[in-house]
Amino acid sequence: MTKQSGNAGARNITIGGREVGPDATPFIIAEMSGNHDGDLGKALAIVRAAAEAGAHAIKLQTYTADTITIDADTPDFRISSGHELWPNRRLYDLYEEAHTPWEWHAPIFDLAHELGLLAFSSPFDPTAVSFLEELGVPCYKIASSEIVDLPLIRLAAATGKPVIVSTGMASVGEIDAAVKAVRSTGNDQIIVLSCTASYPADPADSNLLGIPVMADTFGTLVGLSDHTSGIGAAIAAVALGACVIEKHVTLSRETGGVDSAFSLEPQELAALVRESENARVSLGRPHIGATASEGEGLRFRRSLFVVEDVVAGDVVTGANVRSIRPAGGLAPDLFSVAQGRAFRVDAKKGTPLTWDVI
Repeated sequence: MTKQSGNAGARNITIGGREVGPDATPFIIAEMSGNHDGDLGKALAIVRAAAEAGAHAIKLQTYTADTITIDADTPDFRISSGHELWPNRRLYDLYEEAHTPWEWHAPIFDLAHELGLLAFSSPFDPTAVSFLEELGVPCYKIASSEIVDLPLIRLAAATGKPVIVSTGMASVGEIDAAVKAVRSTGNDQIIVLSCTASYPADPADSNLLGIPVMADTFGTLVGLSDHTSGIGAAIAAVALGACVIEKHVTLSRETGGVDSAFSLEPQELAALVRESENARVSLGRPHIGATASEGEGLRFRRSLFVVEDVVAGDVVTGANVRSIRPAGGLAPDLFSVAQGRAFRVDAKKGTPLTWDVI
């Protein structure tokens, strides 16, 4: 199930037959969340769009308003008035609107499988884990707010399947406790996602330089659960070692969806898939110097050439010798050494200037 990768402290893992790790194409997760707007047809359309865009997985959230909170209306159970997207909303009402009905999971997963997508979810309580096990999910995602629910994490990890943990708001100690909770079950298939749990997130709050620190600190694969607009932060994360990128997706930001303001539209998701792989392969290796593909370019570096016909005895001047393309002659900086010397042989225009001819 695992193999040691080339990156210290990281292990490639397999999710649903797909290798995930530093030597593999970045694993792109399309998070549907509540962008289906309570419409199964729209949910299935999001699956089709994600598959067409080239994402590798579609992810749901498995809860009901009653499994994630209670029907209460005190200040503790309301979002603050200054929230950018959901000011003053009751938690119960928001979750009632945003949840994905459990009876939708099977048709959504079936379509995903038909289109070649992996399909899994974030469970928010033990009943959700049991339900998702019946559906045969290939892995589990722990949401940022649930990182402190260690019993839930241990329950998901005890299935033996990979566990992806978002770390929004979490301290180093809380992340360490979550990772240890997974490992306490004998499961070492862990991916820790850097995350800023604000919606939408300001890129300035992303602190992506923490990604390699997390990899070194926890000895896990790392990635990014990104709530910023666009794909810039996600591409930068790949350069810092992220092998998993999770982004919310919607068919159109204009048509709404509770998370649409910070979600990618299909063409942007396709760009993320494409450019994240370009970012990965462009990292290459720690090497400075010409590559094999630059061989032709090396032929056309500048060098000193005879630029008009000369005869033996003529003196090298700026009129008959210049720095031009291609390579083959003396280095341009040697002109001051060659200048004033006599040609020892006749030389035609286009002859490389070498020590043999002067």
